[in-house]
Amino acid sequence: MSAALEKFCGSVFWNDSYLARPDADLPVCFQLTVLVWIPLGFFWILAPWQLLPMCKSRAKKSSVTKLYIIKQVLATLLMLTAVAELALAFVDAEQGAVPAVQYTNPSLYIATWIMVLLVQDARRFCLCRDSGVLFCFWILTLLCGILPFQSLVRKALQEPISDLPRFILFFISYGLQLLLFLVSGFSDIAPETKEIGKKNPEVTASFLSSITFQWYSSMVFKGYRKPLEIEDVWELKDKDKTKALYTAFEKNMKTAMQKARAELEKRKRKKRRQEGDPAHGNSMSKAQSQDILVLEEKQPKKKKGDSEDSGPPKDYPRGWLMKTLVKTFQQNLLLAVAFKVVHDALVFVSPQLLKLLIAFVSDEDSFAWQGYLYAILLFLTAVIQSLCLQQHFSLCFQLGINVRASLIAAIYKKSLTMSGATRKESTVGETVNLMSADAQRFMDLANFIHQLWSSPLQIILSIAFLWGELGPSVLAGIATLVLLLPINAFLVAKAKTIQERNMKNKDERMKMMTEILNGIKILKLFAWEPSFEKRVSEIRARELKNLVNFSYLQSVSVFVFTCAPFLVSLASFAVYVLVDENNVLDAQKAFTAISLFNVLRFPMATLPMVISSLVQANVSTARLERYLSGEDLDTSAIHHNPTAGSAVRFSEATFAWEQDGNAAIRDVTLDITPGSLVAVVGAVGSGKSSLVSAMLGEMENIKGYINIQGSLAYVPQQAWIQNATLKDNIIFGSELDEARYQQVLKACALLPDLELLPAGDQTEIGEKGINLSGGQKQRVSLARAVYSNADIYILDDPLSAVDAHVGKYLFEHVLGPKGLLQKKTRILVTHSISFLPQVDNIVVLAAGAVSEHGSYSTLLANKGAFSQFLNLYGNQEEDVSEENTAAVALAGDEEEADEAVDPCAEERTEDVVTMTLKREASIHRRKLSRSLSKKSTSSQKKAQEEHPKKLKGQQLIEKEAVETGRVKFSMYLQYLHAVGSCFAFWIVMGYVGQYAAYVGSNLWLSDWTDDSVRYQNQTYPTQQRDLRIGVFGALGVSQALFLLFATMLSARGTVRASRVMHQQLLSNVLRAPMSFFDTTPIGRIVNRFAKDIFTVDETIPMSFRSWISCFMAIISTLIVICLATPFFAVIIIPLSIFYYFVLRFYVSTSRQLRRLDSVTRSPIYSHFGETVSGLSVIRAYGHQERFLKQNEITMDINQKSVYSWIVSNRWLAIRLEFVGSLVVFFSALLAVIAKGTLEGGIVGLSVSSALNVTQTLNWLVRTSSELETNIVAVERVHEYMTVKNEAPWVTKKHPPHGWPSRGEIQFVDYKVRYRPELDLALQGITCNIGSTEKVGVVGRTGAGKSSLTNCLFRVLEAAGGKIIIDDVDIATIGLHDLRKSLTIIPQDPVLFTGTLRMNLDPFDQYSDEEVWKALELAHLKTYVQSLPERLLHLVSEAGENLSVGQRQLVCLARALLRKAKILILDEATAAVDLETDHLIQTTIRSVFADCTVLTIAHRLHTIMDSNRVMVLHAGQIVEFDSPEQLLMKQGIFSAMAKDAGITAAETTAL
Repeated sequence: MSAALEKFCGSVFWNDSYLARPDADLPVCFQLTVLVWIPLGFFWILAPWQLLPMCKSRAKKSSVTKLYIIKQVLATLLMLTAVAELALAFVDAEQGAVPAVQYTNPSLYIATWIMVLLVQDARRFCLCRDSGVLFCFWILTLLCGILPFQSLVRKALQEPISDLPRFILFFISYGLQLLLFLVSGFSDIAPETKEIGKKNPEVTASFLSSITFQWYSSMVFKGYRKPLEIEDVWELKDKDKTKALYTAFEKNMKTAMQKARAELEKRKRKKRRQEGDPAHGNSMSKAQSQDILVLEEKQPKKKKGDSEDSGPPKDYPRGWLMKTLVKTFQQNLLLAVAFKVVHDALVFVSPQLLKLLIAFVSDEDSFAWQGYLYAILLFLTAVIQSLCLQQHFSLCFQLGINVRASLIAAIYKKSLTMSGATRKESTVGETVNLMSADAQRFMDLANFIHQLWSSPLQIILSIAFLWGELGPSVLAGIATLVLLLPINAFLVAKAKTIQERNMKNKDERMKMMTEILNGIKILKLFAWEPSFEKRVSEIRARELKNLVNFSYLQSVSVFVFTCAPFLVSLASFAVYVLVDENNVLDAQKAFTAISLFNVLRFPMATLPMVISSLVQANVSTARLERYLSGEDLDTSAIHHNPTAGSAVRFSEATFAWEQDGNAAIRDVTLDITPGSLVAVVGAVGSGKSSLVSAMLGEMENIKGYINIQGSLAYVPQQAWIQNATLKDNIIFGSELDEARYQQVLKACALLPDLELLPAGDQTEIGEKGINLSGGQKQRVSLARAVYSNADIYILDDPLSAVDAHVGKYLFEHVLGPKGLLQKKTRILVTHSISFLPQVDNIVVLAAGAVSEHGSYSTLLANKGAFSQFLNLYGNQEEDVSEENTAAVALAGDEEEADEAVDPCAEERTEDVVTMTLKREASIHRRKLSRSLSKKSTSSQKKAQEEHPKKLKGQQLIEKEAVETGRVKFSMYLQYLHAVGSCFAFWIVMGYVGQYAAYVGSNLWLSDWTDDSVRYQNQTYPTQQRDLRIGVFGALGVSQALFLLFATMLSARGTVRASRVMHQQLLSNVLRAPMSFFDTTPIGRIVNRFAKDIFTVDETIPMSFRSWISCFMAIISTLIVICLATPFFAVIIIPLSIFYYFVLRFYVSTSRQLRRLDSVTRSPIYSHFGETVSGLSVIRAYGHQERFLKQNEITMDINQKSVYSWIVSNRWLAIRLEFVGSLVVFFSALLAVIAKGTLEGGIVGLSVSSALNVTQTLNWLVRTSSELETNIVAVERVHEYMTVKNEAPWVTKKHPPHGWPSRGEIQFVDYKVRYRPELDLALQGITCNIGSTEKVGVVGRTGAGKSSLTNCLFRVLEAAGGKIIIDDVDIATIGLHDLRKSLTIIPQDPVLFTGTLRMNLDPFDQYSDEEVWKALELAHLKTYVQSLPERLLHLVSEAGENLSVGQRQLVCLARALLRKAKILILDEATAAVDLETDHLIQTTIRSVFADCTVLTIAHRLHTIMDSNRVMVLHAGQIVEFDSPEQLLMKQGIFSAMAKDAGITAAETTAL
């Protein structure tokens, strides 16, 4: 081979003697062949692919830029030099024979430069006009060119130049290549892509800028100068947008899911065969089966042979999710593998170079150039290694966020198409958890997934190299490692079970907290906080017990891990020295081995981590697979066939809430003609709402079908309001037609409300419509339906929540025969009788079947149940006893009516705010609105000025962003204070001890290796050897023990901190005044208890520990290097300055990006929660697409902030690793320079420590910024620990025993306002209410009716005046003393998860007999007795397994149980049909006859029998007299009575 080459060049190809001298050089032939062909070969293999855009592209070329022209000119010049060189060869040939190489090289170059011209042109078809291949080619040619360059220069200096033309041409061409290299470092951006480049510079960044993330620098500087806003963050690349990701994911998911479903079928068949298929009798009632569903969630390890009813949650299509993800993201995975392989290969080059370097230092005769070469090579390997690793990580993290995005999109889409039964399996909270926790787990796993193959690979390679160093004695070290692995595996398994137990506790605690916060008003009114605080604290105590065990396990495994590298090296060295007299440990062996053991540490440490996160992801996989493969909504029973003369036709329709549950509506056959108004009536639980749900396709079809012709609009029983402006809520994604919009507002009686709202129809409505009253919400919901202009209107009791006169108005203008919708088909579920005569058709339901239907007159004539019902309520003239009997008779058929799983369970809005629903959304939205919405800014400004709550809300977020630098330190102290200062001090001392021992053992080792030189030609004394091993071992063990001491202590300390902080937070939040809950979104409070407490529990302790150990490790390394080469201290200074600056820049940007991440993440969850709670509405209107799109937009905003954060980490890492590479370079360089004066041992120590420092530097920044990010949690928890409390619960002054005995109430010039910045809500009320008097309170919306009750309970504190009850001024006693003495039946019936008994009597103050007595009086006794668990019947989240009426009766039972002297009834009759209303009224009249009763009424009927009526208007009492007097007076009251159809005559009959 070499002979052929020598002939080809005409000179010597290779001769070793060239290198064996101080001024070594390479033979000319080698320079002309190998060094030329390496870069060219690389280029020609890869360049042709660069031309592809030219061939297939239909895109037009981007225009010519200055940079492009410069590049082409330089390349043309290069080509000319090559032509010139070829010409030279021909000229020379005339003088005599020229070696072939003189022809081939120039020709190759000509071809290459032409190719370069083509490639540069082809890149004009691409967005990014710089070619990575070209850039690498330039680097290669320049590197290979350095050798001929220096040899030509050296020759020229020694003797005159022999071949001047070629000499000149070489330098010209080298210079041009250098220029081209420099030019291609800049990004070449065409004018037309400038805009894209502004949105995302990454797309147009040059190759150099991409691999060093230089394009990101401008963002870092911007972030340093001012806190970043979401608008500053760059857009995502198109392929990373949620839509693109999800499309690919969905395609793969469908195919994988089909396969998995087929396998599931196989499994089921097999199981049936095994069980011999007994007929599973299912003797359980529906309620039980529901509880089993609930239990099923709680205990996955169910025994076999449990009721088959719990079957469905068990088996589901398995194993498709991972396959889908791998298939979707295979390109990313492969690229990452490539980078990782290069990096892993280079990791093993460093120890080999170190070995050569030590040999060089120890050898007197070696040449200086070798040392410099090793130093440079060490530097280069380090740089390339770091570039590859960062690219690899960048890809991994991108994979992570993309996987998360795909999963969230999939979950969201699934939630829109999910069937009712599947939906019951998981509460909103659990689904949001799938989004937050489980998708997040996948993200964490994706970051390190490649360690699964890379770690074993690195371990195997390390062992192979170690074998080469120490021979078989390595096996001792490996054995130690292998022994440690099972210990670790055991610890991991243990930790996992603890974690799982804790997840259960956490879920339970969060469920509890969400409920407490949703029902906080009830807790306050009933003074139940202590009971609930106790319940939460019990769960928390269990959680902390697990946490402390978990921390202990963690510290043991950390201990095992720290011991590992040390024990391994100890075992290997000891065995190596003891096995054979002649084995002496020298520096080369020891330090190469140590740096290889260091390489081993990382994979050994990450492998278990990855495996445990894989295990966690496995749990998540199961949850996600079960959810995503759940049944979809089956709407096959809803037909849309055009049939003449019928708009909706039911044909023997039988529907149930669950596939095999009891039918909720049975054999309904109905025909509804187009344009008619049909009323559906019936008792509570008779299946009215179920009928509606069946039409919307929300129920499981058992038989029959429903045919619906035309589009639907739906008004649910409980209005669903989105967090958007009022206008957006009404228009609901349709086109804006201003005239129709105004007409709708007028018809729905919304114009007067717009006057009251701060920004008219641009007012932002809080989550769940928090700043609207019930009636307003209902009217907005109705307006939405009317505006949508559908063909068929399904109205589920929309008039219940509004005042009687408003109801009448709405019926006239919207629903009735003369209303806006007169031409449409309307199906109206209603409780109010007054409208029935005006409807075309009435359907009477009983127990889920149609008992009769026909027009009003027909039904009256039939003398059926309906006419009895009417006679009872139509004119309430019969005396009370008769009413009672009839009521009970009708209540009879309620009992068997479908366990009352009322569908409004589905639309309940109360349960929206679940685990992580962060209501910060409304505020972020406002922050985002600048970039997202087209709202007129003026109206927004107006809204902000007039709406103090908003201003305040905005302030909140602003304030959080500002508290960056200074506040932090006090927060660290706050946390350390919670840990305990004594604990903190000893923890730090433990770490100091550990690192002192570490440095000691290293120095001892370096001294030990120098023995090989000391005892060079004599036998090694045994006692010296034993001393060396003994001290080395002792130092190592003490190092590990110090660490164990520190981690154990920190486990105790951090759990103590968690306990203290949660306790303070909980007790403080429960003691906050009601106004705090009105102005703070529930989600934000829940977030403190979920995310922030989690951070305090688990993340901060970890961050603290790793920060301390990183910091110590770096200090100890620097000390070691300085001991070796004191000059290094000089170099530390500039490096640390650079390090510090990079850090400062980075941390401010990173912190803000983390904030933006959490700020933009909330809307994803809250939008999701909103969607789930309004699902039936969204489906009814058919708006799924629009909501999907909205979700994509919200997702992308979050994605871009996370992506930006990821890149900022890479930007930093590359710069820091460069610092690390410089540390390595200088420690090696100084060792080379100081060659004569140093021992091999100390050089080995210093360079191997330096090799280790790169990673540690990186971790230090990572952990500091992580710590800083996480300490924000302490800040946020602290913020709510210092919220101003309401008045004390119990004071020194107690009211007399048995107070209030008479129940007299006096208002003395009483004034009150809701918040300091608002106007008075009650403006000086003075009145006396006598003992046992019954008073009705009426007034239009906003007149101050509810404020009155709030004042009696001191939910609002007085702004002036006082209230006196039985001679005690209520402002002077403790809140609990006051609240326990009054009773209220609140407006919305709020129930808590737990037993029925717990809901009635949380403190267990009453006996069972008393509870049953109360239930009997509340007409619930028969129902409760029919339940399998009776009083222990479990009430589900927000009481969903009871119908609204039943919930209201439970609230009545609560009041009966308390039976205080004063009772307040707050609009309790809103959501109840007349039946239940009547029951409640009768009960109250009989049982509370000797109490003072205040009734705040909607329906005037309910208060016509009061002793007196108080009429409020704008916070003042305008009339206060008996109802008869007021009717005579022709005032406000008589006008209201006229609206409600009450005449003076009726009252006298009463």
